[in-house]
Amino acid sequence: MSAVSIACLLGPTASGKTAAALAFAAASARPVEIVSVDSALVYREMDIGTAKPTADERAAARHHLIDIVDPAGSYSAAQFRADALRLTGEIVARGHVPLLVGGTMLYYKALTQGLNDLPSADAGTRAALDADAAREGWPALHARLASVDPQTAARLAPNDSQRIQRALEVFMLSGQPMSALLAAPRVVDDEAPYRFVPVALEPSDRAVLHARIAARFDTMLAGGFIDEVKRLRARGDLDLSMPSMRCVGYRQAWEYLDGATGYDEMRDKGIFATRQLCKRQLTWLRGMPERIVVDCCAGDATGRAVAAVRGIVGA
Repeated sequence: MSAVSIACLLGPTASGKTAAALAFAAASARPVEIVSVDSALVYREMDIGTAKPTADERAAARHHLIDIVDPAGSYSAAQFRADALRLTGEIVARGHVPLLVGGTMLYYKALTQGLNDLPSADAGTRAALDADAAREGWPALHARLASVDPQTAARLAPNDSQRIQRALEVFMLSGQPMSALLAAPRVVDDEAPYRFVPVALEPSDRAVLHARIAARFDTMLAGGFIDEVKRLRARGDLDLSMPSMRCVGYRQAWEYLDGATGYDEMRDKGIFATRQLCKRQLTWLRGMPERIVVDCCAGDATGRAVAAVRGIVGA
């Protein structure tokens, strides 16, 4: 039996993925269910800063893997892979069309290429590393990483706390550098009967996307983003070491509320961090030679994306 082709609408932030997905759902002869490929949308109580689909948008097509984790929790690429494969099977069994939509490329890579055999996160190890970082600073931990895993350290900035912590954690738990484990063959735990086909919304002019990013961040600020972060802080159980609060925008807003930065600096840092995320997303996408590229700057980008998805799934 031939594999079922599943369209995956991928792209950097502000490239128009949601609009294209909903346009396809509206035009499809069969019901479409959207599976989010986004590591920020999994968190509850984080709506404005993640540009989460609105209630009306979610009513237009059933969405999955949104609002499934408390901000104090975590959600891994391994969990995403298992959930996405399960949901895809359930959607196909209903006779509906699954459409994967998002920009977390690590999730997509885990889904399509399997998983590296890396140790799971360990709360005790992370707490110890956080304590070391508070005492010595992240550049010192970056230097520590360089002594045990120079290959990984070379591609990380000295203040990239999340990735430095993870690389040191992997070494401490496994006794091996993360670079060596990542170079090992991937563990594919099952053979799913699906062929995932990426449709990539990419800019022909990155300046256009940068302008959209700035406008969207300003819209979030005008829409109450700072108040959203205030409510999250008021819970009392969240801090900047948690994956949820490392999401783009949230860290910058948190630091502003701490008094570490002014409002204008917070805005500039939030936009810059989003642009850096966009750059990383595009780097991932351009490493996929099999992708179907749609220029997200084109006036008919949504229509082109819908046509590409329809060509894959025939709906």
